[in-house]
Amino acid sequence: MEAPFHRGLLRPMLVMGADREMLMMTGLVAFALAAMGQSRETIAFGVFIWFGSLFVLRRMAKADPLLRHVFLRSIRYKRFYPARSTPRRINQREYK
Repeated sequence: MEAPFHRGLLRPMLVMGADREMLMMTGLVAFALAAMGQSRETIAFGVFIWFGSLFVLRRMAKADPLLRHVFLRSIRYKRFYPARSTPRRINQREYK
């Protein structure tokens, strides 16, 4: 029996070629900066931040679309995992 895999379920969520959540966050920061300053310099700086972050996020998504998720998961790992004979082994040092 053959089951079809739809591409929409397998493709990462990209908007304009970049990670959707990171793109929206940088757009929000750039817009807030431009709106709060209300001068030509802050508007130009907000536009510069927007296009600069768009360029960086597109390159990041081209390298690996799930790079953000992999990085966030790798932060949770410990630096060292001691060797154990079995997952159900009782550590004697913890009970002394």
